[in-house]
Amino acid sequence: MNWGPNIYEWTWQSHICFVYDRFSLRPIKQFTYTGEGWGMTRTNKEIITSDGTATLRFRDPETFKETRHIVVKDGSKPIFQLNELEYVKGEIYANIWHSDRIARISPQDGHVISWIDLAGILPDDQKIDAESVLNGIAYDAQHDRLFVTGKRWPAIFEIKIVNQTPMTVKPVSR
Repeated sequence: MNWGPNIYEWTWQSHICFVYDRFSLRPIKQFTYTGEGWGMTRTNKEIITSDGTATLRFRDPETFKETRHIVVKDGSKPIFQLNELEYVKGEIYANIWHSDRIARISPQDGHVISWIDLAGILPDDQKIDAESVLNGIAYDAQHDRLFVTGKRWPAIFEIKIVNQTPMTVKPVSR
C-alpha cells in the first residue's frame, strides 16, 4: 500500500511491516505488530488493517501503532474472516475469506452498510481448487472503477454496482 513517497508491506505471520521508498524500493524502516497481517488500506490520515478477526485496526502511518479500532458487525452479529481491504468513497470494503461477498463497512462504528454479492462471478470450472477464492479489491478513484480478483484466478473483473438493495454487481470487463 502506498503512503506519500512510501510503500508499506506487511507479513502474514512474521509480525513485521516493511516500509520502502516507492521510487527506489530502498528499505526505509520497519515496524513490529501483534496478530496476523491480512489486509491493508488507507484513508487520508490513517492506515486500516485486518487480521482475520472481526476487528479492523486504524494505525498511525509514522509509527504503525494502533490509534483506534472497530468491530465489524452485521446487526449484532460480528463478521469474522475480514481479509482484503479497500477504502472506497468513505467506506471500507472487505472481502470475507472463503466467501463470495464483500462487506461495505462504516469506518465510524463498524456496522455493515450493505453486502456486495459476487457469487458466480468466476465459474467453478475456472477454479483450480478450494483455495481459488475471492481475495482482491482495487478502486480506481480517478475513473471511479472497482476491480475484483482472487487467489489463483485467471482474470481480474471490473464490476459495477447496479442496485443498492439487495446489492448486486455486473461484470463490466475481464
